[in-house]
Amino acid sequence: MLESRGHPNRLGMRGWLFGGRWGPDRYLYSLHRITGLGLLLYFAMHIILTSSRALGQGAWEESMARVSGPLFVIGEYLVFVAFAFHAINGLRLALAEVGFGVGKPIEPIYPYRTALDEQRPIVVVAMILVALLIVVGGLDFFVWH
Repeated sequence: MLESRGHPNRLGMRGWLFGGRWGPDRYLYSLHRITGLGLLLYFAMHIILTSSRALGQGAWEESMARVSGPLFVIGEYLVFVAFAFHAINGLRLALAEVGFGVGKPIEPIYPYRTALDEQRPIVVVAMILVALLIVVGGLDFFVWH
């Protein structure tokens, strides 16, 4: 059995799967990166699909027939969800980069209370806005449309 060098793993598999003691900021960071990569992949697929238009009407209609149906409506909704989160979280990060809601500079002593106290309300407001956009987008995709 391997030595733990004085730091026992009390979280077990749960710590490996759920990030252990990650805070909300770390989850938002990871989700921001994942949604960015997902949107990049969607953008590339969209360019490839749209470029079939240059091959003629038949190729265009064949391409559009392959991406129609209820499964693709759900996929488009997931792209919208990723976009809503990525956009609002990106605005939050941009505001933090220019100093909005960061607090006054202090000596950096853990747990960095000023940054946590100032950023949490902004995170909550941003995620509430994301949730509202997701609900309204869902209504538009599945109810009003």
